[in-house]
Amino acid sequence: MNFRLLAKILGLLLLLLAGTMLVCLGYSLVAEERSTGLGPASAFGWSIGVTAGIGLFFFLYGRKAGRDILRKEAIAVVGLGWLTCSLFGALPYVLCPPRLDLAAAIFESVSGFTTTGASVITDLNQLPRSLLLWRAFTQWLGGLGILVLFVALLSYVGVGSKALFRHESSAKTGEGLRARIQDVAVQLWQIYVGLTVLCTLGLVVLGMDLFEAVCHAFATLSTGGFGTRNESIAAFDSLAIELWIVLFMIIGSISFMLYAWLLRGKWARWKTEEETKTHLAILGLITLVIAIDVSVRMESTGALRALRESLFQVVSIMTTTGFVTADFDQWPSLSKMLLILLMAIGGCAGSTSGGIKVSRVIIFLKTLRLDTLHAFRPNLVAKLSLNGNPIDDGLRHQTVFFVALAGVTVPLGTVLVCLMEPGFDMDSGFAAVMATLFNIGPGLGEVGPTRNFAHLVPGTQLFLSLLMIFGRLEFFALLVLFMPSLWRKY
Repeated sequence: MNFRLLAKILGLLLLLLAGTMLVCLGYSLVAEERSTGLGPASAFGWSIGVTAGIGLFFFLYGRKAGRDILRKEAIAVVGLGWLTCSLFGALPYVLCPPRLDLAAAIFESVSGFTTTGASVITDLNQLPRSLLLWRAFTQWLGGLGILVLFVALLSYVGVGSKALFRHESSAKTGEGLRARIQDVAVQLWQIYVGLTVLCTLGLVVLGMDLFEAVCHAFATLSTGGFGTRNESIAAFDSLAIELWIVLFMIIGSISFMLYAWLLRGKWARWKTEEETKTHLAILGLITLVIAIDVSVRMESTGALRALRESLFQVVSIMTTTGFVTADFDQWPSLSKMLLILLMAIGGCAGSTSGGIKVSRVIIFLKTLRLDTLHAFRPNLVAKLSLNGNPIDDGLRHQTVFFVALAGVTVPLGTVLVCLMEPGFDMDSGFAAVMATLFNIGPGLGEVGPTRNFAHLVPGTQLFLSLLMIFGRLEFFALLVLFMPSLWRKY
């Protein structure tokens, strides 16, 4: 391991993070009243100073380490980079009124960068607008990936750029898109920024003020779910706003590599796009089933209202955004079970959504079918494919291992949460793990849509923060940090 190179890259990441904090500092200086003591502007100033100072120290320490990032350093940078950004991203929450304690601040920061949307803040009205902007900004940075932005901005990351991109974003670049990784990263960010601007303009036209439109556009495209009001999207009580947000949550949950294909004029790609078609089909089917279930079993909810609420919540949950327009914790058991299923599935690979990903579910089911056929037809030769591309044995085994690892993590995490939170029943512990591991945000029971994670003890908040990072990095990029062989010198 080249530790100087590692320090150099982490230093650059911290300098980039400090640069993003400048946006919130500028907004505070221009739009917020000055306050005595450590107000929002001073809090962001100190946060920038600490982050930039330590980043500069790391960079100077490793400035002679060379330029190319090899695979070993790249994988370490992904895991350490997310841990580092989450830790320093917590500084504004610690320093800015109402000043969270350290565990809560780390939880809020991790929730932002991983686009989970779970919160420990009980009253958003107490927060200065600059801090609300920082919450939304961290989700926007984490949505497409702060390291993808890093690759897009720097031209010298070398052969390790592919490893950085692959382990941090889950986007697949090897499906016929012939371009440098940096060019791909730049194009993805151009698409991301363009869609964010379009979403913002639409929300302004539909009645939001510019500040709230920007914050909600950040949270929608990133499928993060941090809002500016305690009642989330329900506070606006606008069908037009809900439908606009539904549209862009779906856009955010589809692979951005597909958009890159379409912008290059490769329209034939849509014919073989199995993952996106399956994703949209699941959204439509589950929306219809839940709408019927809610309208039949809850007499106080009419059919149209049930359809409106189910559409928004199904899209919000499956895209792992976490916006709320209804207390789905009060829905019938069938509807809640379907929402839990959607939490696990998530969006498409290469999107800003969390979850297992639709592509893995498809590969897992195809592998299950093939292995079942081999049980009575051992000589059968069959080739599996996804989106028109062959699925090799390595990808099949990796997918099965990932699903199994997620399947083991959920019950173990549930037991640990229930041990740390004696007031939790098993359902609430299970929902808390599902909501954080798969980057959803709201869960059920004690962490349902009308509650949050503020009442959890610091140890539970830190554990769930770790689960959020595990889910965002899809386990492997964080697990490798615990391998002693990774840290051996060359």
